[in-house]
Amino acid sequence: MLVSLATYNEAENIGQLIDEIREFAPHSSILIIDDNSPDGTGTVAEELKARLPRIEVIHRSGKLGLGTAMLAAIEFAVANRYDYLLNLDADGSHPPRFIPALLAGMAANDVMIGSRFVPGGGVEGGFNFKRKFMSTGINVYARILLGLKTRDNSGSFRCYRVAKLAEIDFSQVRSRGYSFMEEILYWCQHVGCRFGETPILFENRRAGVTKINKYEAYMALKTILELGVGRVLRKPGVRKVL
Repeated sequence: MLVSLATYNEAENIGQLIDEIREFAPHSSILIIDDNSPDGTGTVAEELKARLPRIEVIHRSGKLGLGTAMLAAIEFAVANRYDYLLNLDADGSHPPRFIPALLAGMAANDVMIGSRFVPGGGVEGGFNFKRKFMSTGINVYARILLGLKTRDNSGSFRCYRVAKLAEIDFSQVRSRGYSFMEEILYWCQHVGCRFGETPILFENRRAGVTKINKYEAYMALKTILELGVGRVLRKPGVRKVL
C-alpha cells in the first residue's frame, strides 16, 4: 500500500503524522508531495526519508494545487504497481487510527471513504453553522450534479484500488484544486468502482493554517457545475492511459 501526503507548510506536522501512520500501517510506503513549502517542509521530508524506510519525496516547483498532487500520487502508485493508494491530509486532521477500518472495507469495495457524515462520524468540536452549511452544501451539490451516492464527497481521507484508478482517462480531469476530491469519485463511478464509507472524526489541524480560501471554494463549485452539465450532455469515455 502507498500512503500519499500532499504538503504545503506542514513542517510542524509531518514527522508526528508519519510516526502515527507507521503505527497503524507498519508496512506501508509513504509518498510526500511537497509544493516548495516556504517553511522547509521539503527539507524535513528529506530528513525523514534518510532516517526511515520506504519514504519517497516529490519536490514540485510551487503551490500547484491539491488536484495535481493527487494526480502525481496516482501516477506513482500505478507505475509502481501498488495494490492500494491511501490518502490523508498532512495537517493531522485525519487521524491514522482510522486506517485499519478503511483497509478492512477494501475487501468488498474499490474506494473507501473516511466519512464525517455517516453514523458515528463527525467533526471535533462539532459543526458551527458556517462549517455545516459549507460542508453539507458542497456534498449535496456534488451528489445532485455528479450523481454520487456517497455522503462525504469532499473529504480526502480515502483508500483507492489502484487497478481501478488505472482504468480512468485522466486527460479528462478538470480539477487542479480541492474539487478533485469530488471529481475523482465521479470518474471512479464511471469505471464501475464499488464505494464504501466508514465513520471518522475529523480533528482540528495541529499546527499551521488552512489552505482553503474563497477562490478555491469558487473554483470547486464552478468545476462541479461544469462536470454536471457535461454529465447531462454527453457520456464521458473511459480508457486506460496510465
